[in-house]
Amino acid sequence: MDLQAIWLAALGELELTLSKANFTTWFKNTAITTFDNGRATISVPNTFTKAWLEKKYHEQIVKALKHVTTNTIREATYRVEMRTAVVEQQAPSHNESIFSSEPPSSSMTPPSSFSSNNPHTNETEDASLNPRYNFSSFIVGKGNELAHAAAIAASTNPGESYNPLFIYGSAGLGKTHLLQAIGHHVVQTNPKAIVRYITCERFTNEFIQAVRGGRVNDFKDRYRTVDVLLVDDIQFISGKQGTQEEFFHTFNALHQLNKQIVLTSDRSPKDIQSLESRLLSRFEWGMITDVSSPDFETRIAILESKCHVKNYPLSPDILRLIGGTVQSNVRELEGALNKIIAYHQFKNIQPTNETVQTLLQSFIPTVPKRNITPRRLIEIVTTYYDLPIEDLLGKSREKRLAFPRQIAMYLLREDAKCSYPAIGAHVGDRDHTTAMHACNKITESLKSDEQLKRDIATLREKVYSDHPST
Repeated sequence: MDLQAIWLAALGELELTLSKANFTTWFKNTAITTFDNGRATISVPNTFTKAWLEKKYHEQIVKALKHVTTNTIREATYRVEMRTAVVEQQAPSHNESIFSSEPPSSSMTPPSSFSSNNPHTNETEDASLNPRYNFSSFIVGKGNELAHAAAIAASTNPGESYNPLFIYGSAGLGKTHLLQAIGHHVVQTNPKAIVRYITCERFTNEFIQAVRGGRVNDFKDRYRTVDVLLVDDIQFISGKQGTQEEFFHTFNALHQLNKQIVLTSDRSPKDIQSLESRLLSRFEWGMITDVSSPDFETRIAILESKCHVKNYPLSPDILRLIGGTVQSNVRELEGALNKIIAYHQFKNIQPTNETVQTLLQSFIPTVPKRNITPRRLIEIVTTYYDLPIEDLLGKSREKRLAFPRQIAMYLLREDAKCSYPAIGAHVGDRDHTTAMHACNKITESLKSDEQLKRDIATLREKVYSDHPST
């Protein structure tokens, strides 16, 4: 059985179902190494890739293998093994498939090495790195775990794991933190490494000044002799033809030497307007990963970490109150915390739920609240508790229905601002006294029931993050 031919055929099927970026990222440097009793062993270059294939692509891989072998291969396992694999290690050309039946050329550039004869220094001042932005201070959650893992991999093996690494997402979600953490880690673990962090705007301004001052060669030397280039907000290269031309050549010079390139943006490469196709294709050579808004648990962890750094402990109740209110990004979360700490230090009083709620008014998402409909809120509650909506609205008083029903009434009162008669009408034509009793019971329970507090916070997060029905 020709294992290489089988894997090539399976890759061909997988390529048709995956984006180019995902296919290149996860299936580069993979191969079938053994086959026994219907089970194929697939070698992967690192534990991160192994975990991701097992979690995200296992079913698709097995389906492809079954199809190309007519069910001879029925299962797959994954093993970390550094080897020359079927998928080429060098980046493909703009219109070239990422795998080939021929092994990689022996003339490939060797892995990057950090040279001691580089004229630049690797001091933090030269890299322009903020000492606060390191991996140890970065809180990992569901919205950023992939970007964090990729950043760790890129900083551990610069130029080899994911090159380039492209991290995108909205403002205030930790892109710059990750970008600079990569720089810190490289500098700390490779004393000879030359790391350069720069914003796209500054790169553009320096290039313009170099052209006007006849110092283009100095500019090229500054950015083409580094071991790691970190560029923040690359989306601002949009429409700048001269800067794109220069960055294209800088990118090529570094990539050919296996020097690590990491880029951040507020949007994916394909969404950057007026970006030259040759740059777009190069941004997609390595790995593209996004960061999204932190979930409730991550927000609480971030707040706890910030409180520890500021040496200003807050009670779990207040942390949950802040985390349940400020949901958009880490920057706003820290801003809310700073506001609360500053106010109470100035007043020389202890924080209470009441004072914190008042201070958080400016952070409450007002636009989504105008769009909350009772029906949508009830749907979110029934989905959360895995109940048919007709059961919650029905007459049964079973505990599994009565408790979620009371929570729905509470949220209708507190978040949708419904009157008690209106709440009763929305929840199965019940009497207004029933609605009042439910709201009072949940309010009282929230004083001591930690699980209920978490449930309410999660439900509110879903209410304000989902698109409401009209």
